[in-house]
Amino acid sequence: MEIMLPLLIAALSGVAMALQGTVNSFMSKTIGQMETTFIVHLIGVVTAALVLFVFHLGRGQLSRLGEVPWYGYLGGIISVLIIYGVVASMTKVGVANATTAIIVGQVTAALVIDCTGFLGMEKFPFTWLKGFGILLLAFGARLMLPK
Repeated sequence: MEIMLPLLIAALSGVAMALQGTVNSFMSKTIGQMETTFIVHLIGVVTAALVLFVFHLGRGQLSRLGEVPWYGYLGGIISVLIIYGVVASMTKVGVANATTAIIVGQVTAALVIDCTGFLGMEKFPFTWLKGFGILLLAFGARLMLPK
């Protein structure tokens, strides 16, 4: 039962991602894709600063920033690529198709990370059932595409 709360949080994050992509795509129609990516990150910085410095909801570990390996900073660059990619795809193929493709990519990458223990993540063994699950997911995604 203790696994249910993290799974619920993950599912709600998925809902939030679809909503975020939709809202960002709406903004991009007015101001452009890269401009939207910039504004989204700017608002994110302000929000995170409020949470950390006004509401004091962080763990108080910013002083350890220098201990983070160089590749730990790639998340910011990847975030820009994600926001831009989501906006670019949703405006061209729709929210459902783009989100489905995003999920297939996420789950495939996550399976590779789980099986390899990439960047020190806990290793989980590959099974052919998991591989078959990815194939079914990809097949389901293909069914979502227009004929």
